[in-house]
Amino acid sequence: MCVGGKRGIVLVGAIVGALAVALVAFGNPVNMGICIVCFIRDTAGALGLHRAGVVQYIRPEIIGIALGAWIASMAGGDFRVRGGSAPFTRFILGFFVVIGALMFLGCPLRMVLRLAGGDLTAVFGLLGFTAGILVGVAFLNKGFTLQRTYNLPKTEGFMFPAMQVALLVLLVAAPAFIFFSAEGPGSLHAPLLVSLVAGLIVGGAAQRSRLCMVGGIRDLVLFKDSHLISGFLAILVVAFVGNLITGNFKLGFSGQPVAHTDWLWNFLGMLLAGLGSVLLGGCPLRQIVLGAEGNIDSVITFLGMLVGAAFAHNFGLASSGAGATAHGKMATIIGLVVVAAIGFVNMERSGVSVKGDVTVGS
Repeated sequence: MCVGGKRGIVLVGAIVGALAVALVAFGNPVNMGICIVCFIRDTAGALGLHRAGVVQYIRPEIIGIALGAWIASMAGGDFRVRGGSAPFTRFILGFFVVIGALMFLGCPLRMVLRLAGGDLTAVFGLLGFTAGILVGVAFLNKGFTLQRTYNLPKTEGFMFPAMQVALLVLLVAAPAFIFFSAEGPGSLHAPLLVSLVAGLIVGGAAQRSRLCMVGGIRDLVLFKDSHLISGFLAILVVAFVGNLITGNFKLGFSGQPVAHTDWLWNFLGMLLAGLGSVLLGGCPLRQIVLGAEGNIDSVITFLGMLVGAAFAHNFGLASSGAGATAHGKMATIIGLVVVAAIGFVNMERSGVSVKGDVTVGS
């Protein structure tokens, strides 16, 4: 059962916005109270999958979101183990969604939080993200489908939450083979328990409400339904007020934390992230929630995002405050071509659009 009505999802958005502001107050980087892609990147670094020393920390927020969504799905009867819907294609899409997001330096949620902090460079990200969703909607209307899922053994669904518990153990035990940043964004974090509890709340609330910015914009375009997008508007408003109260609001283009002013590549990066997310049926946050509900294809997508984050930092694809890299620009263009090709080859003439977690076609 979903959180009922628009009031329910607005309340969820308000909670997420308030928690994002609180996490910054407790130590997370400014305008990065919650950033799914950034935190996946940091976790990849902590596991040694990349060696960028400034972004290495197992983020408890990701662990909490997954476990919170799992607990909520079990309690609400939504836990259903399924998979087999083009898993490797989903891995590739997850990979390129992260490449695009790290070109922009943030996921859709952080894009909203950057806007709430006065970062005007995020406007170009929002425009690109919306454009990507519109292109994705065009594919949906042409019958895009990654085919049906199949029921799987229930034990398969428990592996993703078990993975999160294992990461939590590694974070607490801090063995020598786990890396922790001594400087940079990875060194800035709220206390472990605060981050974990915040993640649990966000995960549970997102599972009950189906919170997803991709779904919000998609539903607004396809069905003229503002239900899901109202949750992100609530995040924007509450985070904006919170930033004013805490003194973290800074209006302008330059000098914004963990951001760059190269508007074209902010646009193209989020164009790639938006298009890939529509074809996947949800944003990075939604993929974690779906994985926790037993959707193994979304777990594969999560692994694609983890590998994409590692790849981006191992090969100099991720942007920095200085701007986009040449390799990153090339990877973004390649990503747009690959993701568009996936859209074309998976179109079916008999397809129909279905509201909710998108499964198009028969």
